[in-house]
Amino acid sequence: MTETPHPRYDRHAETLNRALTAITERGYWSAYPESPSPRVYGETAAADGKAAFEAYLGGDFPLDQPGDGDRVATEHSPFGVALNVRYPHADAEQLVTAASAALPAWRDAGPQTRVGVCLEILDRLHKNIFELANAVQFTSGQAFVMAFQAGGAHALDRALEALAYAYAEMTRHPGTAGWEKAAGKGDPLRMSKTFHVVPRGVALVIGCNTFPTWNSYPGLFASLVTGNPVVVKPHPRAVLPLAITVRYAREVLAEAGFDPNLVLLAAEAPGEKLASTLALHPAVKIVDFTGSTEYGDWLEANARQAAVYTEKAGLNTVVIDSTDDFAGMCRNLGFTLTLYSGQMCTTSQNIFIPRDGIDTDQGHKSFDEVAGGIAAAVGKLTGDPARGVELTGAIVNDGVLERLNEVTKVGSPVLESRTVEHPSFPDAVVRTPAIVKLDAGDTETYSREWFGPISFAIATDSTAHSLEILRSTVGEKGALTAAVYSTDDAVLDATEAAAIEVGVHLSANLTGGVFVNQSAAFSDFHGSGANAAANSALTDGAYVANRFRVVQSRRHV
Repeated sequence: MTETPHPRYDRHAETLNRALTAITERGYWSAYPESPSPRVYGETAAADGKAAFEAYLGGDFPLDQPGDGDRVATEHSPFGVALNVRYPHADAEQLVTAASAALPAWRDAGPQTRVGVCLEILDRLHKNIFELANAVQFTSGQAFVMAFQAGGAHALDRALEALAYAYAEMTRHPGTAGWEKAAGKGDPLRMSKTFHVVPRGVALVIGCNTFPTWNSYPGLFASLVTGNPVVVKPHPRAVLPLAITVRYAREVLAEAGFDPNLVLLAAEAPGEKLASTLALHPAVKIVDFTGSTEYGDWLEANARQAAVYTEKAGLNTVVIDSTDDFAGMCRNLGFTLTLYSGQMCTTSQNIFIPRDGIDTDQGHKSFDEVAGGIAAAVGKLTGDPARGVELTGAIVNDGVLERLNEVTKVGSPVLESRTVEHPSFPDAVVRTPAIVKLDAGDTETYSREWFGPISFAIATDSTAHSLEILRSTVGEKGALTAAVYSTDDAVLDATEAAAIEVGVHLSANLTGGVFVNQSAAFSDFHGSGANAAANSALTDGAYVANRFRVVQSRRHV
């Protein structure tokens, strides 16, 4: 049986083919321009997108889906902007029932049709990227350019990457095959065989506050394209970006002749625990989650009926041994710690430096000089509030503020966090990064995660000692990123061996425009699934292949 290509597949086939090439080459490629320049998107795109975002504020979000008639509003902007968007509410049974009813026709449509429709959804979202970026900015606390790039263009790239991997896995085998086996003197045995790609069932995506689209899109689109209807449960403080996503996805699905309930928004009332109720529902067969280690561990332990994909937390680590560009190293690490106030799951926390100092192109630097150099770079980036807030953004929640207060009671300050007044948003909550000096013996402090603009400069006996601690801490708690600075190839090799051992992605000697807390779709894997920080990687074959099964039928010819 040969699938008839859907018109939307033909429309986007070139993009898909380029993405399929990109995931095999692993070089640089992006389908969605990351610059919000009018020269790229047009003179009115920014103003139109902002107006579309503002039209949502203080009103009922325009989403026609099954519900109980109630509305919920739970968002509070880190920039102090009143949002008050009211979203339709539904209970778990209503959502799962509607999603389940939409599954058969979507399953039977086949991989080509599904990928074509999903590519059309990405195209629709891209056409509304400024609307999406404003929603990400004002719910997550990211500065606008970062929200546009990470929450818009890069999120779409990650979604496209997931579609490419999923399509490759679904089409790895033929749809039909002829089978013939000799049978002695009689006629050979002949059979025709058909191989059906069968979805697992209803998928649940549990969004996070900091990167509501970037972290949700891979799972959302990996599940949808493999035939599974998706219930999208946003973080209560970052509903709007995913509500916009659901709105445009439902529009495209309906236009393509499918039940729009293939994608549903699950906005929860305060204290409802809707994510947990959905995650344990017998019909929910896939769960994607980004967030705390505690809740991720709970999902892995309790959502036994589902394939659970988690990205949690870890102890991102830097090992400094030596450098031939001390200023570049400090600038690079300073930017890493400053970007989005360190509120990235990939931002470095533990910076290990030999207590006797390091050799550099500027001569030998003491431990204090190395830590001070990084602190000075942070100070330079955040010294001018008008420029600094475009890097730091705003603090996403009170938990970060509590940790900033708590960290003043440990170690010795290298750089104290400051309160900054945002020049455009007077009610924004802005804090600059804190760097605290610790000793290698202070394991109780640095072996826990301090999410936010908090890093530790940790004195060790030697680089070998630093690597020993990296092995033990990351081996136990996990990490998404690690970095090393050294002019010695033997040290670089030893660090790479340690990184492989504990399953963490490693960057070496970053001094320019590439930073350890950034990853590029189609080239960099995000998370490895090889340590406690995540049980899967964005994005590889393993991330998509378990979202469907192949069921065969065979008949005699």
